[in-house]
Amino acid sequence: MLAAGHAAVDFYQGAVPALVPFLVTGRGYGYVAVSGIVLAATLLSSIVQPLFGLLTDRWRMPWLIPLSMVVAGAGVALGGVTDSYVLTWLAMALSGLGVAAYHPESARLARIASEGGHVRMSWFSLGGTLGFASAPVLVTPLLARWGLDASPFLAVPAVLGAVVTLPTVLALAGGKGTARAAAPVSGRDDWPSFLRLTMVIVFRSVVYVGLSTFVALLMGGGAAGAVALFVLFGGGAVGTVLGGRLAVRWGRVRTMRVAYALAIVAVAGVVLVSGPLAYVFVAASSIALYIPFSLHVTLGQDFLPTRVGTAGGVTLGLAVSVGGLTSPVVGALAEAMTLRTALAFLIAFPALAWLLVRTLKEPALEPA
Repeated sequence: MLAAGHAAVDFYQGAVPALVPFLVTGRGYGYVAVSGIVLAATLLSSIVQPLFGLLTDRWRMPWLIPLSMVVAGAGVALGGVTDSYVLTWLAMALSGLGVAAYHPESARLARIASEGGHVRMSWFSLGGTLGFASAPVLVTPLLARWGLDASPFLAVPAVLGAVVTLPTVLALAGGKGTARAAAPVSGRDDWPSFLRLTMVIVFRSVVYVGLSTFVALLMGGGAAGAVALFVLFGGGAVGTVLGGRLAVRWGRVRTMRVAYALAIVAVAGVVLVSGPLAYVFVAASSIALYIPFSLHVTLGQDFLPTRVGTAGGVTLGLAVSVGGLTSPVVGALAEAMTLRTALAFLIAFPALAWLLVRTLKEPALEPA
């Protein structure tokens, strides 16, 4: 049920880039303008997400999970029907606020439900990935048929997610697992390693959000663009589950090193290859970038065993938000040169992530 709720809220992370082609054709927005819309959905989320993590470390707020879903859905629903760019930007910022409020508390409850297991946590992360993947499949046909005026219907997943998740949230919030989570935790926080992991996530986020924002336009928009987004988001589902399995066999850090090395080649293929073969590289990029996704969460929580909410807010939240801060830069480069040339700069970021992962080691946790 937590994975289903994660799918509902991260649907709105995927809905924003799926809206981009319709904002370009329907309102005449340029690359910089639409990248600013993505920035709106991610800027506020990036800033306040760690703050929500600090709050959930101090107070238990399970009620925040269903409320944040509704807020995320309301923002995207309103963004399609506003007449001005400013109101659209503010609506997307509201959606980003809902996403920010969701992740820290949900990551804490997911750790309780998964008992810290890599594979179980990968299933929770898979829910969010499937939410991403379903966005272009639902958004594109809906808006292609009825236009941006139909965007209020996009609030439905948020309402359904809140209804489905609420009983599980209440059960976990009132159960013994929460009492154990609130008790003092053994182990020392390793802030230097956590900060290096955070930079890895930032680099991963820059390349992934950059691809999700512009890959539909790179492939020509329309149906071809929707297919590219579905392949990008759907490949993430494969990578998420694969990451948990590989971590059990190889360990988290080694798995992350291999994944980021493969991501360098895959992202280069997206930029340099055209035609049907480009979709193969889109899928490979998504799989490689999502193999570490759930591993970031559990590794971050193990680096900060006394601040699980903060770790979840940073690792799970930044993974899908902070990259939007650089989207306007990519948009400006695309308008100054070409979109393909601008996206070539993204190849550097999985390489930087790979270099930093090589400095990390598995944390040695003290028994509780």
